[in-house]
Amino acid sequence: MQTKNHVGVDRVLLIYFVAIVLFGLAALFSASTPVGYAKFGDAWFFVKRQIFYGLIPGVLAAIVLSRTDLGKIRKLSWAVYLLSLFFLVLVFIPRVGLSINNSRSWIQFFGYTFQIAEFSKLAIVIILAYLLSQKMYDWDNWQTSLVPVLAILSPTLILILLQPDIGTLSIIVVEIFAMLFIAKVPVRYLLVLGLIGVVSFVSLIVAAPYRSQRITTFLHPELDPKGQGYQMNQAFLAVGSGGFWGRGFGQSRQKYQYLPEVSADTIFAVIAEENGFLISTALILLVLLIVWRGFKIGMASDDPFGALLVTGIMVWFGWQSFLNIGATVGALPLTGVPLPFVSHGGSALVMALAGVGIVLSVSRSSNIS
Repeated sequence: MQTKNHVGVDRVLLIYFVAIVLFGLAALFSASTPVGYAKFGDAWFFVKRQIFYGLIPGVLAAIVLSRTDLGKIRKLSWAVYLLSLFFLVLVFIPRVGLSINNSRSWIQFFGYTFQIAEFSKLAIVIILAYLLSQKMYDWDNWQTSLVPVLAILSPTLILILLQPDIGTLSIIVVEIFAMLFIAKVPVRYLLVLGLIGVVSFVSLIVAAPYRSQRITTFLHPELDPKGQGYQMNQAFLAVGSGGFWGRGFGQSRQKYQYLPEVSADTIFAVIAEENGFLISTALILLVLLIVWRGFKIGMASDDPFGALLVTGIMVWFGWQSFLNIGATVGALPLTGVPLPFVSHGGSALVMALAGVGIVLSVSRSSNIS
């Protein structure tokens, strides 16, 4: 049975996205109630911000983009990318850019803050999809094909590195690798780029003592339980105490200001504590279903530009989810990236839903069962 046609968007994927957004609002309400009341005297503080600054504008963006022809998006590729670079420069301008947690990743206009790196995640996908779909590159000659493409992308990577925001940088790098692979860039080039990436990552760790400390804490969180290892240990305690069935919705103990960043980076720990292994696994499966369905839509698209767009966006959602959940359960070092569609963050939700709109636009011309 066909789930869609050339007129409507893919209903299966739309249902998946609606499910994860609604789940995210419920999880955010439960996780953020104590800190919202303690800091702002309003238990609904974070949920209201998520709805008014994230969900509503994000849904509007998704609706508009889902109805926008890919040709129009293609024509705007350079404008979107150059605008993202302009915003990335703004974060370094005093009184415009904001420094939060030692990272200059935000700009502020009229009292509203926006994390520009979230825009860059989508902008880099759009411009790279445009470049790779032009069919003007001879990949056998890396000097006239791969080098120009990477030169165009490098300003974004450098500006995000200077913030510094290593978590976002890793997401964008993985997006780029996945799209280059789909565009059939020779594997030997990707292997060389991968080696350069590993060396660069190790160099970044060595160059900054606090990053080395994060790796040490990841390997041995018990060595500094009240310092660097505090967040990891509290997350382990929350996840472990949830068991199979969980304590029950709203019954988390760690969210009462024991676990840092319960509304953002560590929200999955509260989900696991309250809902247990079963629901936590179901959330992970839902993320995988979204990514898989997205890839099917991309593979079924007759437009290389659309296929590359979907690939980059799905890799973004999947890899960022992996980084967040992996850090929470101790499989990865802490990166500070939010869980897509679940963690508090207006700009993150707006841009994620904008990405959803683009994927749904591509699905209009991708017949899949």
